[in-house]
Amino acid sequence: MHSWSTPVVPSVPGDGAPLRLFDTAGGEAREVAPGPVARMYVCGITPYDTTHLGHAATYLTFDLVYRQLLDAGHEVHYVQNTTDVDDPLFERAERDGVDWQELGDRETDRFRGDMEALRVLPPRDYVAATETIDEVVEMVAELLERGHAYCIDPAVDGYSDVYYRHRATEEFGYESGYDDDEMAVAFAERGGDPDRTGKEHPLDALLWRVNRPGEPSWPSPWGAGRPGWHIECSAIARNRLGMEFDIQGGGSDLAFPHHEFSAAHAEAATGEAPFARFYVHAAMIGLDGVKMSKSLGNLVRVQALREEGVDPALIRLGLFAGHYRVDRSWSGELLEAARLRYDTWNRAVARGAGADSAAAITALRERLADDLDTPGALAVIDAWAEATLGGDEADPGAGVAVATALDALLGIPSTAA
Repeated sequence: MHSWSTPVVPSVPGDGAPLRLFDTAGGEAREVAPGPVARMYVCGITPYDTTHLGHAATYLTFDLVYRQLLDAGHEVHYVQNTTDVDDPLFERAERDGVDWQELGDRETDRFRGDMEALRVLPPRDYVAATETIDEVVEMVAELLERGHAYCIDPAVDGYSDVYYRHRATEEFGYESGYDDDEMAVAFAERGGDPDRTGKEHPLDALLWRVNRPGEPSWPSPWGAGRPGWHIECSAIARNRLGMEFDIQGGGSDLAFPHHEFSAAHAEAATGEAPFARFYVHAAMIGLDGVKMSKSLGNLVRVQALREEGVDPALIRLGLFAGHYRVDRSWSGELLEAARLRYDTWNRAVARGAGADSAAAITALRERLADDLDTPGALAVIDAWAEATLGGDEADPGAGVAVATALDALLGIPSTAA
């Protein structure tokens, strides 16, 4: 599946700072320290609706990770999936009276357009679930062979679905840190099926769903069907990045069950651990203090903002005003603050000469390398702009230098440089 176009990332003079990120599994921030090629997997969309600001915040978070790794001298092998075969997609297609594939293709195209407008660096491998059925079948077979999975007795309801034994690895739970009670609640709320008759345990996760009437299916040794959610990402990441890749990323709602099971599947299938060295999660975005959700109908979509004439740079700035790991809210006031900040920065850049750019860029790098401290990074440029507009013109090339750094490190192009 094709990705979207790559924005130009200018080179910033000087040395980038080593990136530190908060690892959910370890419960602390530490240096990523990848090899020459940093390997990153970020879970993609289920394409049944247009990109909302929660999606945008997640992919902008890992765009910043990508940019800091590039600035530190690493090549980045970035992989992202699209879950283009899943219940929400089928349900929306049925509701709207359209073919599920047509819906998935349409929303994926919209997502690409939004990412391109936001200047998000694209993955090297952009992979649809439907392109990797053979990989999933192979991995399910590995888990069955090792005794880590089982088939439901078809006498129960006629469907011999394949399930993963959730305690197949002794370390299960290490990634999210959830206890049994928290797992039970999250599993039921986030796509699990604890009440499925015939399972050995309510937390066992679906690997292969045998075909039901009206659903798409692909052949397998256990009957025609389709992949479970977690095994899809597990197979895609393992087969393209190998085990112990650097960063597994996504929204905080994916820590359990999705990332926990994705890791467990790969670790159980290979006998190797860990799946990833870092598990990094972006927090949730609300609207005017209320959590965004489809049920409440309060989603703010990137496409709608763009159609209203909102510069995508303002969306970036607005979302960067809060730290990526803190649940935060979008509002008209936040957007206006981003507009005023962007105008101030551009006026400062347009002066050409300005306050010490080397010091500002060093401080910008330090803030972003410290677990993506975007509020601190914005404050650095605010201070530089204030000094510049206040008459400090000690550095004749400051405007161009700062504009280059903002473009490369924050993905925010200047309108004045």
